[in-house]
Amino acid sequence: DVQLVESGGGSVQVGGSLRLSCKWNYWPSSRKCLAWFRQFPGKEREGIASIASDGSTTYADSVKGRFTIPKDTAKASLYLQMNSLKPEDTAMYYCAADLVTDEPSLVEREYYYWGQGTQVTVSS
Repeated sequence: DVQLVESGGGSVQVGGSLRLSCKWNYWPSSRKCLAWFRQFPGKEREGIASIASDGSTTYADSVKGRFTIPKDTAKASLYLQMNSLKPEDTAMYYCAADLVTDEPSLVEREYYYWGQGTQVTVSS
């Protein structure tokens, strides 16, 4: 079965940068929609960045201009490059993938495969 494994979380100071990685073990389809979500304590997961098979992307307003979502298919990896981090970016971050959706999407219910999450803490 498809498995996603995140890494790269940790603690960083305000204004700093961090890069999260998400690696998949294999992919059974030419279609692939990938995304990053985050979850604050007691809240629902929110989509923040997504990239489709053709490379098209979409971002939540809260991270637009600060975060990017590159991928490296040859390395079976997705990344979340986070710059200009703020305390309100502190959350658990999850990568997600789907083999049916072929447009970038920030809608949680459209994703079937999920990683285990990695914590990001931004302190002042």
